[in-house]
Amino acid sequence: MSAESHTAEGQIAGHVPHPYHLVEPSVWPLTGAMSAILIATGIIFVAHFNDYWFLIAGFIGAVSTMFVWWRDVVRESRTPGLHKLVTQIGLRYGMALFISSEVMFFVSFFWAYFNFFFFPAHQGYMHQPVWPPAHITTIDPFAVPLFNTMVLLLSGTTITWAHHALIEGDRRGLIQGLGCTIILGLAFLCGQTYEYTHSPFNFYHGGIFPSVFFIATGFHGFHVIVGTSFLIVNFFRALKNQFTQKRHFGFEAAAWYWHFVDVVWLFLFVCIYYFGRSAITAA
Repeated sequence: MSAESHTAEGQIAGHVPHPYHLVEPSVWPLTGAMSAILIATGIIFVAHFNDYWFLIAGFIGAVSTMFVWWRDVVRESRTPGLHKLVTQIGLRYGMALFISSEVMFFVSFFWAYFNFFFFPAHQGYMHQPVWPPAHITTIDPFAVPLFNTMVLLLSGTTITWAHHALIEGDRRGLIQGLGCTIILGLAFLCGQTYEYTHSPFNFYHGGIFPSVFFIATGFHGFHVIVGTSFLIVNFFRALKNQFTQKRHFGFEAAAWYWHFVDVVWLFLFVCIYYFGRSAITAA
């Protein structure tokens, strides 16, 4: 039997002749790129022609691609011999770098906010150099924002509970912890939706302050949606008993991401809601 035949048999059995994982050819990156193009085109058509067909098609394609692509990734992770130690370390480095890149998004938002926070005259209202602008009625930080803060802090404890339960082999505790975290994530999204619909200012006519406020808090809300979806996938995987005490990077990555969401919200609450509640006059 040729060396190629031995290699092929070894790969089929899950045993590869090197410690690295080389992914199989996949059509999902192509379909994902095509869906992204449709979404971008759809945004243009909605803005100029009020036509939603391209946007809807792109959204359906993107969601479908994510579902089947992640399904394949989960299957790979459960194939014996594919994700060896080097691959597992690489996955952790990749997730850490991904979260770091997300941090830089929020750094740019905070940079924009504090540029006007400390130098309100730059906002273009030279006759009223204050921040927030004099015509803005800010949101009470001790109403819905405080509720959302308590919800996210509590969710940080429940995801940690689930993690410790998984490490200790407590499958019931894992499922309960994940379920509580998902409920808390949905509660946060409900609170933010209520806040947006009852906001004393709007995105379109309020100037710079509402623009920075909605882009920063809205982008965080999008991350909560992603994180909650991440946790829901892990919840159903836990129900199928797909995690072990030693092999559970999918859950670990979700927990890292969720803690990142928690920490970012604390900065948003303190800097934008609390410090932004009263006007500051330019020197």
